Amino acid sequence: MNAHSRFAGLAAALACALLAPSASAETRTTHVAGNIYLITGAGGNVTASVGDSGVLLVDAGAADMTDDLLAAIDGLSDGTIRYIVNTSVLPEHMGGNPAVRAAGDTFTGGNATVVGGVDEGAEVIGHESALLRLAMAGIPGDRLPTETFFVPKLDKYFNGEPVEIFYRPNAVDDTNLVVHFRRSDVIATGDVFRLDRYPTIDLEHGGSINGILDTLNWLVDLAVTDKLAEGGTLLVPGHGRIADEGDLVRYRDMLTVIRDRVAAMIERDHSLRDIQRMGLTLEYESRWGRDPAWTGEDFIEAVYETLINDPRELQLSSLR
Repeated sequence: MNAHSRFAGLAAALACALLAPSASAETRTTHVAGNIYLITGAGGNVTASVGDSGVLLVDAGAADMTDDLLAAIDGLSDGTIRYIVNTSVLPEHMGGNPAVRAAGDTFTGGNATVVGGVDEGAEVIGHESALLRLAMAGIPGDRLPTETFFVPKLDKYFNGEPVEIFYRPNAVDDTNLVVHFRRSDVIATGDVFRLDRYPTIDLEHGGSINGILDTLNWLVDLAVTDKLAEGGTLLVPGHGRIADEGDLVRYRDMLTVIRDRVAAMIERDHSLRDIQRMGLTLEYESRWGRDPAWTGEDFIEAVYETLINDPRELQLSSLR
């Protein structure tokens, strides 16, 4: 099965997956920095900003984990959930939208002198491409973003700090958002950076190894380290522990090495099967290749398909 076939029919699969049970896990809350907390065990990582303005969440976890997620949020704050930012359309990141949204309220309208009203339910923020994808897949309306944008960045001021929501096109797919809490100096990256396995590249919906690397390089520029390349800006990946720029750079370098190895073999006219047998990910397998749902061979296939089906991608690889 090639990588395009792997993602064929994603619309139907996505609709089913949003309702399917996830592997059971225990939620755990960890302070990151400033107003920001990490909630693990609810699906993908959930980042929470808590303070006088209420609660802003980056992602809403899996559909069947919302009770545990809401309990974890209640343990952090008695404030109202105001915003949910979906970093992607993947079920472990947005499956909990309906229940988590229903637990909150959003301020609407108003200006410097008028407070404005309160809308029923928290506001769910996603990129316009996410809304279009989900609507075309027939996903129910209570799971869809309620606020979308199509420009490169959306700003909010929340809990005493600027919150920058960046759109990163053609990374894992065409819906990826990255959220930067500027005062706390924490970045929630979504699945473009993860510490549990190789990144999944959704070729059917604009995913690209070079797009992932572009975003990782951009994140390296955005983050600032403390002494000896440790500490400083902290990153909450889509899956895995809290990281710093040193972790990010090592991840970026690993993907760059693999991308360049595959590109070199393509330029020598090797087939996909040959390339998969060459052990191009061998030194990384013990760390990144342990998930049978997305192995080193799967990742090699996705990189190969990205490069071979778009000559511009292969050219970009050779120039780096």
